[in-house]
This record gives sequence, C-alpha cells and structure tokens, in this order.
Amino acid sequence: MLRSAIALLLTAGLQAQAPLADTYRPAADKLMKQATDEGARHAYDALEYLSDDIGHRISGSKELVRAEDWAAEQMKAAGLQNVHFEEAPVPHWVRGAESCELLTQQAGPLDMIGLGGSVGTPKEGLTADVVAVGSFAEFAKLPDSAVKGKIVLFDAPYEGYGRTVMYRYAGASTAAKKGAIACLIRTVGSASLGNPHTGAMAYEAGVPQIPTAALSIEDASRLHRLCAKGETVRVRLKMDAKMLGTTTGRNVIGEIPGSEKPNEIVILSGHLDSWDVGQGAQDDGIGALLSLESARSMIKAGLHPKRTVRVILWTCEEWGGFGAKAYAAAHKAESPNIVAAFESDSGNGRIQGFSVDLHGEESGPGEGKGGSDADRKAVALMDSIAPLLPEGARKMRAGESGEDVGFFIPNGGVGIGVGHDASRYFDVHHSKADAFYHINLDDLRYNLQAYSVMAYVLADMPEKLK
Repeated sequence: MLRSAIALLLTAGLQAQAPLADTYRPAADKLMKQATDEGARHAYDALEYLSDDIGHRISGSKELVRAEDWAAEQMKAAGLQNVHFEEAPVPHWVRGAESCELLTQQAGPLDMIGLGGSVGTPKEGLTADVVAVGSFAEFAKLPDSAVKGKIVLFDAPYEGYGRTVMYRYAGASTAAKKGAIACLIRTVGSASLGNPHTGAMAYEAGVPQIPTAALSIEDASRLHRLCAKGETVRVRLKMDAKMLGTTTGRNVIGEIPGSEKPNEIVILSGHLDSWDVGQGAQDDGIGALLSLESARSMIKAGLHPKRTVRVILWTCEEWGGFGAKAYAAAHKAESPNIVAAFESDSGNGRIQGFSVDLHGEESGPGEGKGGSDADRKAVALMDSIAPLLPEGARKMRAGESGEDVGFFIPNGGVGIGVGHDASRYFDVHHSKADAFYHINLDDLRYNLQAYSVMAYVLADMPEKLK
C-alpha cells in the first residue's frame, strides 16, 4: 500500500513537471476528433438555421428575440448548465426605405446604404450638389462657403478597418460643422462590387444632426472623379431612418461548472446581434456558434475542466458593446476571476493564433512578445500550448482581444483574441453579402479544433496566464 502511494505521488510529480503539450495531448486528440467527426458539422448546420430561418438580427428586432430564445435552447441541448438570460438596454433604430439618385451625368440610382443611427431626410428627400474630398485633412482646407447647403462625400480609400472606420463614425458631424445638409462616405470595406457596407455612426453633441449613408466604392469614386473635373454633381438622398429610443436586449449565457475551481472562469463568446442586411453569418453568427460548439465539444469528448467554462452570446455588440458593457458592470466583482475571456468576431477565416490582452489596449505595452514580465509570462504559457493546435494556428502574442471582452480587462480580467485570417472578412462585413454561402465547412472544422483545444487547456491547466 505504501509503495503504491509513493508511486502515485511520483507519477503526479512527474505530470506536474511535464510540458503542457505532453500533459494535454490525450485531451487535445479527443477534441480534434470530436471536431472532425461531428462537432463542426453540428455548428455548420446550426449556423445554416440561424442564417436562413431567422436571418439578420439588429437590436430591437423580433429576429434577435427569436435568435436569443433559440440560442438558449441550443445551449440546453448541448448539455450546458445554468442557462439563462441577462438583460441590457440597447438602442432601437430602424432603417426604413432609402435611396440615392444621381440627377446629372448618367442620371440614375446609386448603390447606397444608410449608416446605423442616422437621422432621416424630409419625406421628399434632400437634393443638393456634391462636394467630394478624399480625406478629413482635405475637407478641413475648404471654406465653409464651399460646403454650406451641399452634400459632402468623403471618398477615403480603405487603409484597414481601424483607420478608415472614422469616416463612417464621424463623417456626418465633421461635414455638418461647415454647414453640409447630408453626408455620404465611400463604403468602409476592402471590396464592395456595387454592395455598400453599413455600420454604426455617431453624432457629436451640439452639432446639427444630418443624414448619412455609404456609397459603393464604384459610385463614390465616380462622383469624386466628376467633381475633380469641375463638373456639377447633383444627387437626391431619401432616407426614412429613425431612432425609436431604447429597448431591451439579452445576453444568452450557459456554462460547464468547474470540477475543482468553479470560481475561476474561462469565457467563450461571440455576439448574436447583426446588422439589418445580409444574414449575419460572418458577423457574428459563426463566432457565436464556434464558441458554443467549443463548449459542447468538451462535453461530447467527456472532458470536465477544473475551471468553469462560460459561454456568453452577446447582445448589441454592433452599437458599441451594449450587452457586454452591462454584463461587465453587473459582474465587476467577478472580473479578477476571469482567467481567460475569448471573443471570436472576425469571421470564419482560419485561426492563425491567439493574443493575450492584459492591458485592454490595441497597442499597449504588451504588443508583440516583448512588453512587461507579465506579458512575456502569458505568451510563454500560450506558446507551451501551441504544439497541440493545428500547425497554422500557433502564433501567440500579447495584444488586443475584442470589443466585448475588453470591458473585463480594466477590472482584472484577461482577454483572449482569436486571430482569424481576416483578409477577406471586410469584403462582406456589414453588407448584404454577409451570408451563409461564404462559410466554409473545412475552415470551420479547423477553427473548432484550434479554439476548443486552447480553451480547454486554459480552463484546466494548473497555472493561470496572470
């Protein structure tokens, strides 16, 4: 008996000293097999239903309510426990009918889409000449007299989403300060092919609120060229958009309670809401179902992590993380116990690696593998897990995580960014082209393998990232 006890202690000691990749290879193999055999197909079929039968899911819509109820049933069917909703106040904006028509050269309709949060035009629309510029800097040089009573077009080239989205967000107020009556922007996306992209905008306090919309890349560049030649370009913009106030959204939550450390939490998340065009498959139906399926895979594989794995499908991310903000405020005391909060919100491109966010900044002191001792320790731990992942998903770094999980970090939580290949994501982002058709099952299978393995090891390993 004594000899057996000593042998067990020695074995436990050796396991504690073994590299994480060796310790967790059997569990990783089970998760890889689950993803290959059934898991990815299950998530794929669920996303098909969400996309085709429920459709796009803007906050305040009956479709989002249906999606929330459906997601809760999916969690229960997956075997998650403590499935429930947590409410958050969210904006309720409706698009209504909209159009933009060129009245001069080659007169006819332009490819346009109103920006989320915009006010509408008068019923008869707004008709005015267009002033086109390529940047805020160029616009700043114009005298007010050149802008007053006109419709301003910001035809800013796409230089990455983070740099270019400022035109969508702030273009209307920038134009209104010089007396513009409406604002158009070149769509914020890497491609459009006549298909402009929507997204949230905001009005600056104390500045007149004017209607704002996006044009396709093709139409925006055409109007800009005509203006640059000194030709008069006149358009009629009609938008029935209106903000109806605030309504209630629901975060959908379920979990696998931890077997040994239930008060320490690993969050797997994506957002359930979308814009009111397309199907919201890439943004972010796939992220929501990838997160749910990763937890389901653990259950199906017979794995019970030491820490609690909590799946949260956020409401109203598209307007600035309203659901996550409310959740973080309600659970502030719990934030230091959030040892890893994953967020998948950049489509179904293959995961190339993961980032650990200790600072809540996109370019904070932890950027890269340098930074603080805490950054280096966290990245080193993630590097030790990397050999368990598919070969192309092993790039680990310190850096950004996500808009929703970022609310936990100032209160002591740790964010985990899911580094999807997003090279084609902004072709369809926030547009009619965000459809189930563009979801590739093989990529989903690969992503489920990488995500579920990384999540399980972080939820079960002896040491924490921070």
